[in-house]
This record gives sequence, C-alpha cells and structure tokens, in this order.
Amino acid sequence: MKYASLEECVLDLEKHGHLIRIKEEVDPYLEMAAIQLKVYAAGGPALLFEKVKGSKYQAVSNLFGTMERSKFIFRDTIEKTQEVIALRNDPAKALKKPFRYIGTGLAARKALPIKKNKLPAHFEEIQISDLPLIKSWKNDGGAFVTLPQVYSEDPEKPGIMNANLGMYRIQLDGNEYELNKEVGVHYQIHRGIGVHQSKANKLGQPLKVSCFIGGPPSHTLSAVMPLPEGMSELTFAGLLAGRHFRYSYVDGYCISHDADFIITGEIYPGETKPEGPFGDHLGYYSLVHPFPVMRVHKVYARRNAIYPFTVVGRPPQEDTSFGELIHELTGGAVNKEIPGVKEVQAVDAAGVHPLLLAIGSERYTPFQQTKQPAELLTIANRILGTGQLSLAKYLFIAAEDAYSSEQKAAAHNNQKPALSTYRVEEFFTYILERIDLQRDIHFQTNTTIDTLDYTGMGLNKGSKVIFAAVGEPVRELCRQVPRLLEQLVDQQPLDSNDPALDKLRSAGFSQPSYVMPGVIAIEAPAYTSRFKGEEDVQSLCEAINAAGKLPDCPLIIVCDDSRFVSESLSNFLWATFTRSNPSHDIYGVNSTMDYKHWGCDNVIIDARRKPHHAPPLLPDEEVEENIKRLFASGGSLEGILK
Repeated sequence: MKYASLEECVLDLEKHGHLIRIKEEVDPYLEMAAIQLKVYAAGGPALLFEKVKGSKYQAVSNLFGTMERSKFIFRDTIEKTQEVIALRNDPAKALKKPFRYIGTGLAARKALPIKKNKLPAHFEEIQISDLPLIKSWKNDGGAFVTLPQVYSEDPEKPGIMNANLGMYRIQLDGNEYELNKEVGVHYQIHRGIGVHQSKANKLGQPLKVSCFIGGPPSHTLSAVMPLPEGMSELTFAGLLAGRHFRYSYVDGYCISHDADFIITGEIYPGETKPEGPFGDHLGYYSLVHPFPVMRVHKVYARRNAIYPFTVVGRPPQEDTSFGELIHELTGGAVNKEIPGVKEVQAVDAAGVHPLLLAIGSERYTPFQQTKQPAELLTIANRILGTGQLSLAKYLFIAAEDAYSSEQKAAAHNNQKPALSTYRVEEFFTYILERIDLQRDIHFQTNTTIDTLDYTGMGLNKGSKVIFAAVGEPVRELCRQVPRLLEQLVDQQPLDSNDPALDKLRSAGFSQPSYVMPGVIAIEAPAYTSRFKGEEDVQSLCEAINAAGKLPDCPLIIVCDDSRFVSESLSNFLWATFTRSNPSHDIYGVNSTMDYKHWGCDNVIIDARRKPHHAPPLLPDEEVEENIKRLFASGGSLEGILK
C-alpha cells in the first residue's frame, strides 16, 4: 500500500493486526519509553498511544520493530526501490537486461519531488510545548525528537535537489534552551548538515533548517539511508513511498506537505548551547557538549497529527531493525564502492560503529608460498576511509581463500557462503586461527571515532586497529579455560618462582571464563587510574610470559565481570568493543616494537569501565513498576510479554 500520511499507515497496520492501541493515559516522562523497550524486546506490535499526558496529540512507536512489519509497510514499493539502487550502483545492468528495468525507470521518474504553491490548509500553527515531550532515560537533559528528518539546503546551491535530509536528534527543552523559542541540533561528524552550516558560516549568514516529524514511513527511513552518489534523500523518500515528495516554501523554509509536524528555524554562526545528556545507541549516555542551537521560527501540525518516536539504548533496539531494512534495500552497495570487498558488517551488538567485520580478496601475490595480508590492507584502509565506516575503532578482516574447494562446495550445497561476517563467532574463530599477531595487527592513532563513543581521548578523538588474516590455520584454539590461566589467576601452585607471578597475584585478577574458541575473559579490580590500570594489565602480560606459552589463547579480555562477558556473544561484543580504545587498551604478551610496528604473542584488551567513560543506561525501578498496569489483566497490552 502507498501511504499519503502516517495516519494511513497506522490504520493499515491496525487493520492487519500489526498495531495495538494503548487506551490508558501514559506519561511521556520515562513511561512511554519503558513500554516501547519492553514491547520491542518481546517482538511485539507497533503501539499507538491514544492519551499522552500533557499533549492532545497521539504518538506511535515500534513501526519498524520487526523486519516482517517493515517489509509489510513497503510491500508495494520495496522491490522497485531495490532495483533503482542496484542500477545506481551498477548502471551496466540496464544495458544487459533493458526490458527488465523499464518499470524501474518509471518508478524513479515518479519519485521526483513536486513543488506546490502554498502551505496546505490541513496545517495549523502550534508551539513546541504542544508536542508530546518524551523523555526516554532518567538522566536525559530533556525531551528529544528521536525520529526527526532534519532538512537543510546548500547555501551556495539552493534548491531541493541539493538538500540534505538527515536524522539528527533535536532537544526540545531542558538545559539552557528557552522553551518554544530554541531547540538543540546534535549532529555528528561526516554529516551533510555540517557542510551546509560551514558554508553558511563563511557567508556570514544563518542556515535555515526545517525539522519534519512523521509523514509516510518512507520519509523517516530516507533520513538514515546511505544512498548512492547522486540520489537525494527526497527522491528516495518518494521512490519508497511510491508517491512524489510534496513541498512548498513558506517564509523561505521548506515545508513537507505530508509531515505530521514541522519545526522551522535558523542556526546562526557560532551560536551553541549545552546539549544532552541523551541515552544513546551504544547503551550509554552521550554527555553534555556545546552543539548548535536553532532559533525557532514557526511550528506546524497537520490535522489528526500523530507523533512518531523510538527509544535507543543498548542494542538490539528498533534502530537495529532500521539497519536490517537498510541492508535489505542496499544489498552490496559497499561491495560495489570498494573493489575487492565481499562483505562488511557493522556489528549491531557492539553498538554499530565500534566494530566492523569484513571479508575481502587477497590476490596481490598468488605466487608466494607464505601468505600475508597485502590487498586486504588496501581494502581495510579503503573501508576506514568510507563515510560512516570511517568512525569504526576495530576492523577484523579476512580473506576466505584458505577454504578448500570441498569446503566451499559444501557451503554452496547448504546455500550459505563458506565464510560470513554474520556468523560472528565462526568469523572470529576463522580470524584467530590464522592471524600472525606479531605481523598482522595495524594501528591508526590520534584519529576520529564516533561522537557518541567516550572511550577515546576526547570528543570524536580516538584510535583504530586492523586485525587481518589470510592463509591456513596456524594454531588450534582453546575450547575451555587453559590450565595455565587457572593456575595464574586462582593462585594454584606453579613450578616457576619468577617475581612476575607474585606481582600478578597481588593485582587481584580472578574468575577466568571461557567466551568462545581462543577467547578468555578474566575479571580484574576496578580501573581507578591510567597508571594503576596499565600496571595491572602489564603484570598479567609479564606473568603469562614468565609461566609459559599460551598459543591456543590469542585473545584475553580483562573486564569488570567475566561471568557477564562470557554469558553470551552479545555481552562479549558489547562490553569488549564499547569499553576500549585500541591504542590505550590493547596490550600484548611478549609485545615487540619493530620499526614502529607493534606485535605480540597474545592480545589482551582492557575492557573495564574507566572513569572517563559515559555511564550506562539503567531502567528506573519506579517506572518499571508503574507500567505493569498496562500488561496486567484488562490492560491494553495484556498478553504481549508472553
């Protein structure tokens, strides 16, 4: 079905059993978010909040909560959209099969935005305070728009085809913002709006901004799509909606005729205010920092407007489903952009940006018997220089050339690739069996990382590391805690009297736990300072080196709670890669430095929480108790949590 509004989508979802109405009054302060978190975790339906305390407007969440529901919403347009994106990535397809893509061209033509003459009659002017002011986490700085479509134009090339539509969170109240007159605009590096603001600043003029909220679901999705060069977000919005994006200009601001709410305003050069904290998708708060403040011009709402929202936190959340849908739509876009890449995954369980897994080709030196990464390193550097992928901290990359023809044939018969980054434990095992830890670890220091990642040396500042593996296995991996580690950590008798062993035992390590083949987690005392933290881990390195070799255990995680880290794959990924900065937190047993190249026999990652890290997101116990009424007998959500 092709929706002209969010209301049409909500009614269609309800008709087909994909949406439930919540008839009880619900508080936008923490309650609505807590309900969304529970229903998403249960794989539940979309939710329409009919009575939002303090606002006359209804609100909807969990629209994209499952792939099944997302595909249902776009059931009439998803196939043509995939074809258009594929053609953008590989135009030669149209030459090879011209008749197949005739309809694709028509779909693309219909997607072009259409300009109208004036503001539609179904809009009324309102204030920020009329909106559902939803606060998701207790320590958030205020209420935020969590599904905004922030529109800006290039000051040097004005017009909708040179515009940017991005999902940059908007803080509506709190901190130093003057309610109804100012809002905060938080955007991260590598974002289109930043280019526009830089140009406006050079021209000495304010940047006009429109924040659209709601409208057909395709408009929301378009704000987060990594699109091929030359395809605008507004064209994509029309393509996936199966309906032109309709707009006009009022007072010089772009107005989406299909949005439910619109906030217009200007960002002046040099004007910032403290924004945050905000519970973010890494599972921690992003802290207070100065970000651009937008002076509000006007706020509009359409008749029967519905306010869409989501909640972000430790993955998986609804934005996980966004990522799955984007992958479904774009397919191998990165593969086409970077020669030699077969697969790249930004791992959601690790917070997306901290960890990338990739498969590439290794064809540079087929005549050499001893293989080492060469083309893989070229590919790795291309990956870390591409758009949002450049914000990653850890990149594990492998060439699948080591699989025999028999293994590849068996995988083909099972209709799955021989090696896949989406089988995460198997992929780590493949890497750890093959990597030469003295040769194939490569650091990039004092560089950029995700704005929301506080493991580095400051805002956007951190490091990266590449682990590259080719060839045949060089080691067998432990499948349980090695006896040597048990002896070291649990203070069992050892043959050696090396003083390094006494130093380790005084450091207070405990509870070695098996995570996966070749990976062991060890509990350590709380990290209190850089000096003491380094001393702790170095004592472990020295003790292992003194006690003997551990060739079957290439990766050791030092952590606050080894049982938690080893309990599940998602816990390992989240705790390890969201709590470490490669240059500062990677250590090595028998580490060497050879002409600026670092290597070791065993990698140790210090994944303890550190004083400069942001605090994790925790539910509010009182709110958790309050919302039980909705899930109890007779409540609107009775039976959802089964």
